[in-house]
This record gives sequence, structure tokens and C-alpha cells, in this order.
Amino acid sequence: MILLESENVIIREFLTSRFETPAAVDQTFTDFDGVAYHLESSKAGPLTLSIDIRCWRELEACGASDVLRREYGAYLRAQPEPEYSVTLELDYASVPQDPAERTALIHSLSLLKRNLMAAPFERAFALQKQLEAAANPDPAAAAAAASSVPAGATDIMSINYRDDEAIYIVPGSDRVTVVFSTTFKEETDRIFGKVFLQEFVDARRQPSIQNAPQVLYSNREPPLEIRSISGLNRGESVGYVTFVLFPRHFQTPEVAFSTISHIQLFRDYLHYHIKCSKAYMHSRMRHRVAEFLKILNRAKPEQAEKERKTASGRSFRRA
Repeated sequence: MILLESENVIIREFLTSRFETPAAVDQTFTDFDGVAYHLESSKAGPLTLSIDIRCWRELEACGASDVLRREYGAYLRAQPEPEYSVTLELDYASVPQDPAERTALIHSLSLLKRNLMAAPFERAFALQKQLEAAANPDPAAAAAAASSVPAGATDIMSINYRDDEAIYIVPGSDRVTVVFSTTFKEETDRIFGKVFLQEFVDARRQPSIQNAPQVLYSNREPPLEIRSISGLNRGESVGYVTFVLFPRHFQTPEVAFSTISHIQLFRDYLHYHIKCSKAYMHSRMRHRVAEFLKILNRAKPEQAEKERKTASGRSFRRA
């Protein structure tokens, strides 16, 4: 098993190398969920990093542009590269000379996809705090807080980040509900996925992780929170995984950052575990077949050599 990271390793390694020794580069590569990157630079610079993500319009509506300005500031180019959603540009001369600052910059740039996908979660966490204040038992305080709650605060945020798969985020006064729809394209994937997700649900009963977010799983039937959305898939191959995030799961910026980073990788981890489970089962099956063949070979009766004679009665053996 590997530990998936929020940062893109290719970006981190490329930037670490180019910041130390500037050189020409023109590299395209992909990430999870069909995300595409383009890293380009001449030896003199500037260096541009572009990302294409299929749900950009939905992320932009949830405040992704504000997150990018906060995280990357002057590096954000006003006009992205053609066929890409966002482009960052920086000169080699502007790269910090301090090793710690340079490492922090590389880490931030390698989190480009993570920061884009964080926008709807950050918006939901902020709306939850406003809705919680509006539900204050004190009428005066509730009225003052309600006036600051934007229209449509409880609307479902749908992020269609893959073909036939989406993330639905629903802010409430006491929680934020996150629903993943995931599709299993093969029958074996569906079986492994159902078993794994049920174990994932049951694991929360352990005392050591009872403070973890509540997890619910349903096959075919979408959860109540998103049934108002039209066109939801109710086929045999689809499943819905619901995470219930309470205020303690995002009460500080550090905790919120960790929660967002981990929940984004849920779908990737799920299908990665399914593939690893299938590979393990196949290896065990091949090992078992090899053992059976050894047993059969040992049980094979020896062929007694038949004596042959010539016309004159002399015995002989074939060479």
C-alpha cells in the first residue's frame, strides 16, 4: 500500500530541480480525476504552470478564484493558457533564496489542484458558521446573524469532477454533509467496493476513532440530502458515500486544512484499495493453482517401461 499525498510529486520534483538549475522544460502530465498539467519554461524564464480541471466553472462559482488569489497572489496570470483553466507564472529572479521559503513555495505550487478543490469546502464551512449563528436562541442575535446569511446558503453545491461521478456539499446549521457518488464499472469492483465501504462504516465503532466523521453508505439509492437533485443515477453500478462533518472537524484553520485534504483523496483511496485487493486475490489464486499442480504432478503414476524384443528374441530399449 502507498500513502497518497495531496501535493503533486511531479510538480514538486520539477520545480525543485529547475529552481536550483534553470533549464528549458515543456512537460504535460496528468493527475487523478482527469486533471491535466502543463509545465513550460525557457532557460531564462518565466516558468508557467497550467492546470485543466473539468469542474472549473463549478469551482469558480464556489469561490475558487478567491482561494487562488489568496494562495498565489501575483503568480496568478489574468489570462490562462488556451485549453487550460488556470495558469501560474513566475520568474526565476522572484524565487526566494532562503531554502525554507523556497520549499514552502514549491509545496504551495504542488498543491494547486488541492487548493482549487478546497473552495467549495471552505465556502460550506463559512456558511455553516453563519447558519449556526442565525439559529441562536436569542431572537436579537439570531436576527442580526440572519441578515448576514447570503441567499441560497443551504443550496447544494454540486462538483461534477469525473464522468458520472460528483461531490455534493450541503451546509447546515450544525453540520456540513459531503456526499460522494462513485461508479463501479466492473462486477468485481462493485463487490469489493461494497465490502470495503461497509467495513469503513463499521470501523467508526472503535473507541479510538469515534470522533471521526460519521460515514454512511447506500447502494443505488441517493441519501435524503441530495434527492432533490434531478437526474441522479440510481443504477446497480453506483454507490453513495456520505460524510457528516461537525464543527469540531473544521474548528481551526489547521484542522479544516487537514479535513479538506483527506476527504478529497477518499475516492482515489477507495478505488486504489479495490485494485490492490483484486491484485492480492489474483496472486493468491495463482499461488493456489501452482500448489495444486505440484500435488497433481506428484500423484501422477510412473509409466512402467515395456520390454521390447527383436525377431530373434533379444531384448532392447529405445534410446
